[in-house]
Amino acid sequence: MPENGKIVLTADDGSEEAFFVVEKTDIAGGSYLLVSDSLEDGADAFILKEMEEGDLVTYETLEDEKELKIISKYFEELLEEEVELRLE
Repeated sequence: MPENGKIVLTADDGSEEAFFVVEKTDIAGGSYLLVSDSLEDGADAFILKEMEEGDLVTYETLEDEKELKIISKYFEELLEEEVELRLE
């Protein structure tokens, strides 16, 4: 992870978007990133799941509701009272 905690992700269409990495965890054989578009209170956050295809590593937005609830709860516990995650 970069020193400033900011990563740039490239979408399939070639567009790029920068995110701040709030936390990273490995759980149940999967690697997950909690990222945010800002470090301000009330910022949008996303949980990304690491996907490996040979030497290529990609990140996909976590969309499975059951998995999303489990991983978001885990991130809340990791970060204690620093953040409150709301699923929308």
